[in-house]
Amino acid sequence: MATRTVAAGNGANVPKLTFEELRAALRQVGQERYHHKHPFHLLMHEGKLSRGQLQAWALNRYYYQSIIPMKDAIILSRATDPSFRRVWRKRIVDHDGDEHREGGILRWIKLAEATGLDRERVMGAREVLPATRFIGNEYLNLVRTRPFLECVASSLTELFSRDLITLRMEKLRQHYPWLASGLDYFEARLTEAPEDAAFALQYVVDHAATRAEQESAIQALRDKCDILWAQLDAIYFAYVEPGWPPPGAFRIEADAKQVEKKRG
Repeated sequence: MATRTVAAGNGANVPKLTFEELRAALRQVGQERYHHKHPFHLLMHEGKLSRGQLQAWALNRYYYQSIIPMKDAIILSRATDPSFRRVWRKRIVDHDGDEHREGGILRWIKLAEATGLDRERVMGAREVLPATRFIGNEYLNLVRTRPFLECVASSLTELFSRDLITLRMEKLRQHYPWLASGLDYFEARLTEAPEDAAFALQYVVDHAATRAEQESAIQALRDKCDILWAQLDAIYFAYVEPGWPPPGAFRIEADAKQVEKKRG
């Protein structure tokens, strides 16, 4: 459904979007800007990435995964409504785990290990791309400094993630069967992400009091999509074309290339 956009400061007299219109506008952002269309992901789904390129992706993405509970803790610290905090704190447990279950961070480490990386190497994060570090920290800055509604709205990439995760799991099993032991992260997100998205969407619907605030929420989602896209840009430039990792960043090692030759 097509919707009109208005500048954030000029929407006072413009009718608010209905629930269906707002949800459609948010989903349109996903169709246009979510990183499922990024060339790196397209290569992954076509089975055209090497083991070393998947290692680079897993290592850099780990840094992003590691800041997600920090991001959610910042949002939690800014929330004044106890009922909101009770729901939102689940996100931190989902990623950090607790005494009853492992979390998403540990599951992602297992994925990185399935690519052949050492756990300590991944967790040390010393070899992540400078752009990865900058982009991750920029997400933390977003939730520290933007209006609270926009912070919540930025999480709504979860509206689209289930479809990408389902496709990714299918393609990883098809093209990279040696990764099968590391797919638990994606399995868990198939149920966690839709639950989180439903709550965040309802919060945005209930608390965007004007059309301008609705448009600001939509823009926050665009900004989050840009963060995810920019991270893949950095990985693509460093490890696909032209393949030029900066000093100190992870480099595809000879043993990974040898494994690929044997597999080929």
